[in-house]
Parts: sequence; C-alpha cells; structure tokens
Amino acid sequence: MRLSRVRAAAAGTCALLLAVAGLSGCGLTSGSPLADSVRPGSIGKGRPLAGAQLTVTSKEFTEQIILGQIMGLVFKAAGAEVLDRTNIQGSIGAREAVKSGAADGMFEYTGTAWITYLGHTRPIVDPYEQWEAVRDEDRRHGITWLPAAPLDNTYALVANQANAQKHRLRTLSDVARLVKEDPGAATICGGSEFAVREDGLPGVAKKYGFTLPPGNFKKMDDGIVYTQVAKGAACTLGVAATTDGRLPELKLKVLEDDRHFFPNYNAAPEMNSAAMEKYPAIAGILAPISRRLTAAEAQRLNARVDVGGEDPHEVAKDWLVQEGFIREG
Repeated sequence: MRLSRVRAAAAGTCALLLAVAGLSGCGLTSGSPLADSVRPGSIGKGRPLAGAQLTVTSKEFTEQIILGQIMGLVFKAAGAEVLDRTNIQGSIGAREAVKSGAADGMFEYTGTAWITYLGHTRPIVDPYEQWEAVRDEDRRHGITWLPAAPLDNTYALVANQANAQKHRLRTLSDVARLVKEDPGAATICGGSEFAVREDGLPGVAKKYGFTLPPGNFKKMDDGIVYTQVAKGAACTLGVAATTDGRLPELKLKVLEDDRHFFPNYNAAPEMNSAAMEKYPAIAGILAPISRRLTAAEAQRLNARVDVGGEDPHEVAKDWLVQEGFIREG
C-alpha cells in the first residue's frame, strides 16, 4: 500500500530513466553495503547464500524501510553480500529496480500490485486468491512473488475520538452521510497519492456515493496527517495506514470499511525471477519471516520508529535476533 500512482506514461518514462541513468532518475541511488556482523539463527543455516551479491530495496515509509532491512539482514546472515538500496522515494523506482534486476527483491503489497501495477479495478476479496492472482500475472514481468505475510496494511479513514463522537462516525457510510448533511465538516487530510489513486479517494467516493466538495481534501505529507487529525482542527478525517504505530498512540478511531472497498494489501517478498533461479534458497529463508509478520507485529515495530524515534535498521535487527531468526557476531 501507500505507493505512487503508476500511470502508463510515468512508467514508460521512468523505465527509460532507469535504463539510461542507472536508476538515479527514479530515485534509486547507489546504496551502501550492509556491514553488520550477523550469522544464522533458525534460518540461513549452512549459509546457502555464501558468495551471492544481492541488492534489496524498499519505498520510503517506515514499514517499508523496516521490511527492507529485515530482508537484507537475513540475506546477510545466510552468507550473501548485501547492498542496501532501501528508502526510495515513491514506488516506481523500487518496482522497476526489481523488475529490471537492478535490485533483487523487496516486500510489496498484493493489492498495490493488482490494482496499481497490473491495472485491475476490482480487488479479490480472499487474501490468498488475491496473492495467487498477482503471483500468476506478474510472472510475465520477470517477477516472482513468494508467499504473503498475514500483515495487511490497507488504507483507512480515521478521526480523533471527539470528532468521531460529534459527527457519529463509525463507518465509511457515515462519512458519506456527513458529506451530504454537513459538507463543511467533511474535511480529509491525506497524501497526494490518495487523492488520485483508483484505490483511493476517487474509488471510495464512487463506492460510497458521495462527492467531496472542492478544497475539502487537504494534501499534506503522510506523517503530518496523524498529528493534524489528532488535533482535529485542520481536518475531521485523515487517511491512514492500518498498521501505523501512531494510531494507538494518538487514540485515533479507524472507521470501518463497511462496503469492503479497500483491497487486501498483504506484504509479500517480490523477487526478481532471475535472482530466484540463481538462488532458490531465498524462498526458504524468507518463508518463516513472512509467516511471523502480522499486522499487530508490524504496528508495534512501526511505533518503535515513528513514536519511539528508533532507527529502522536497528529495529529490524533487534526483532530478528529476538525472534531467533539471526544471531549477532
């Protein structure tokens, strides 16, 4: 979830930049090697990736950076030399890097791939069937999808407790009612992507049958949305990610998607197929990681960064060590 809207023209332009400018034109920089001294714990025994040189990437928000660091660290523990190219602005750069082979893998979201990359308009309700459909269709792009995690990071509209009570907001249908009854109060803070994505505001408005008045959607950085909604002055509602650690910290109410508009956004390793053919052990290394990554666990890890101010790399390593997946030293 939470990635740049990919349009055909933008994708073509970016792909050209990737080829000509060594990926820098789309945000992918040279990166830096992971220097951690880590070794196998419950995974990576026998160091099956010894001699491999692998590059991991991610988008620029907290959860993505943590997931990218997790992938890189387990590859490192399994014997690979790892180049860290995480924290790429937007999403087209990271996607194209995996697709082209400039990066070997990242964690991506099934709903994002299905709607934004593969161009479908209707999500598949069953999470496994959604992953399966993405896996099968993305093969032709040279991308291999490994099994998805329970972690489902979908969109949500949220409000502070006072506004939720004042405007009787419990579901997205209540938002549609508010737009009709008191349009001046129906203000939404959100990132620029949500305003244009088909799985964002245009789709929500169509599904729930409302038209937001001009100027009622206030574009701002995703990170600022949470604090602005908590204050309740700039906007009544905000666009949030359901695994964001700031939701419980700020006591924001998540409104129920009662008409089931938003797709499943289960995180799954999205790998370059050539890399998988060369290093098939990757699948077995990542499988236990994905099984352990739940929405609640992701929210807790995200909070350590966004609320506690910790470094995403250290949060990822600490989690892997605590879970016994890798060892330090």
